[in-house]
Amino acid sequence: MARQFDALMLGSIELFCLSAELESFTLAATRAGLTPAAVSRSVSRLESRLGVRLFVRSTRKVRLTDAGRAYHAQCRPALSQLAEAERELTGQQLRPAGIVRISVSTPLGHCRLLPRLAAFRALYPDVQVDVHLSNRNIDFIAEGFDLAIRGRTPPDSGLVARKLEDAALVVVATPEYLARRGTPRTLADLDRHDCIQFVLPSSGQRVPWLFRDVDRDVELATEGGACCSGDLLATVTLARHGAGVLQTYRFIVEDDLRDGRLVEVLSPYGGRSRPFSLIYPGSRHMPLRVRVLVDFLMAQWGAG
Repeated sequence: MARQFDALMLGSIELFCLSAELESFTLAATRAGLTPAAVSRSVSRLESRLGVRLFVRSTRKVRLTDAGRAYHAQCRPALSQLAEAERELTGQQLRPAGIVRISVSTPLGHCRLLPRLAAFRALYPDVQVDVHLSNRNIDFIAEGFDLAIRGRTPPDSGLVARKLEDAALVVVATPEYLARRGTPRTLADLDRHDCIQFVLPSSGQRVPWLFRDVDRDVELATEGGACCSGDLLATVTLARHGAGVLQTYRFIVEDDLRDGRLVEVLSPYGGRSRPFSLIYPGSRHMPLRVRVLVDFLMAQWGAG
């Protein structure tokens, strides 16, 4: 089989990735123990081979072109996997090390994931967890993520989804709002209230409210004068300041309910929940640093 990559070309790819991540040939040269001119020549050699420009160059920094971003998204995981394979074969990866990139929705991030990371880091101090808080679906390969936590599994048969929890829903409002507008007793009463809305970034649709009416599950479209998108926690901020009635996850507002800042309403129609799962590509080799985080999160969530 003819060789596609020699040592020089693999070195050029490594320097390309390093320059892309540091946005500087000079910083990449310092990190690699080379001169900036050597790094620039190496990247130029790679651009000539590919027939595309990978960087827009300026006197102070370099910026990836669209082609460069696409190439980096493919090269970085490939280099990481090669390094991982070498560590495993030489026995150097007995202790997990490296970066794990995880995308998580804002409420799960603030209330569930981030409070657990100190305990994880105490167990695995050489593993750095790079957390991205976002409510949008991500592309694992193009964006370089190892894991995601989502309430809705993307329609990709190549992904593995392991359930973390069924998060209970609750309807809340401030005592002041209820004193001013009255307390809803039935689902029909919601027509007379300001129901705070959340819009899904992926679809632009308002999230319906979920109830259980005796033995029947009900999905209700509500109306109100306040609507948020992008960050679910924004709806909770509105509710805490008396903007209306809100259905949200109990784990977000449990302290508010305990301290009386918010009051639960329509509890006879409660009992509904939404699932959250840990998601990762099923076809990709899972490095030890990722595997220990997966095992830790599954055990922690199971323990409450």
